[in-house]
Amino acid sequence: MKHQLSPLSCVYSPNLPELLNYIGCTLIISTYQAGKIIFISAIDTHNLIQLSFGFHRPMGVAATGDLLAVATRDTVEVLADSPELSSADFKRFGMHDRLYVPQKTYFSGEVNMHDIAWGDDGLWGVNTLFSCLVLANETLSFEPKWFPSFITESVSEDRCHINGLALEAGRPRYVTALGESNVEKGWRSYKVSGGILIDVESDEIVLRNLPMPHSPRIYDDALYFLLSSTGELARTTLDTGSFEIIAQLPGFARGMARYQNYLFVGLSRLRKSSPTFADLPIAQRSLFSGFVVLDLQSERVVATFKYEHGCEEIYDIQIIPAVYRPGILENEKEMEHPNRLEACQEYPFLNA
Repeated sequence: MKHQLSPLSCVYSPNLPELLNYIGCTLIISTYQAGKIIFISAIDTHNLIQLSFGFHRPMGVAATGDLLAVATRDTVEVLADSPELSSADFKRFGMHDRLYVPQKTYFSGEVNMHDIAWGDDGLWGVNTLFSCLVLANETLSFEPKWFPSFITESVSEDRCHINGLALEAGRPRYVTALGESNVEKGWRSYKVSGGILIDVESDEIVLRNLPMPHSPRIYDDALYFLLSSTGELARTTLDTGSFEIIAQLPGFARGMARYQNYLFVGLSRLRKSSPTFADLPIAQRSLFSGFVVLDLQSERVVATFKYEHGCEEIYDIQIIPAVYRPGILENEKEMEHPNRLEACQEYPFLNA
């Protein structure tokens, strides 16, 4: 009789609980394929716990202070920590040291919202269907604020598949897109290596011919981004018009966050039924869904987390600092209760 794996079953390198316990944070993972927001944190130095919560096709995630925002299929959900509820919950059940409560829903419509980020002006979003950056708005579905210079009109045609957003000093600074196209779904014609990086301030395309770029992030005066179709982590200082590859990773790389000296990078398997992924350079490689942790000083992978079942694709990864057991107040019927997970000692390190 074949053993049935439990939902969201996983294996991880034995040092991962100790690392998360030491630096003191919780990871947030969004998976639109599984319809979940997942919190992963350390119980102690040997075990992890994951809590999953149901959302409709969650993608971009943004966390700041006591606020959490999630871009879903047709809304952007804003939740806030309730100190009173989390304190009472922790005292009674020993469960949550932060409890997010739904506060506001922005009805964006099905615009394929990708990255979102809290900035000085509010909540920014990458509106992929309309090829623009938008602000969450109290009276409109969305408020367009910036279009790439080659986009000539605001139409629902996903012309360039704009997807990633990097903020600098509270303002949008760089975006990634899968092609320099001004026609409906034109990016698909050169999706494998036609990606671009755009400077929002100057409207200039600063890098071209990128293999499906995603998740741009500014750390220590350098721009990091992921090359998804080749499974690579890249970095540029933008003063040379070139970039360097830091790491080759075993998955469709998408979703990235930094905490202290560690970089957390999301990985996905490829959809076998999708023609979008069939001809990608990584299609013939052994891939997994989960994430890796890189030490920025050594630029080496130091820990891994791999889903065996239930989660094939990850979109975003974010960090909640100094929180060890967050939760979301939601409909009990939708909540998937946590399981204690044991470290698999046989799971090998990458780059060991």
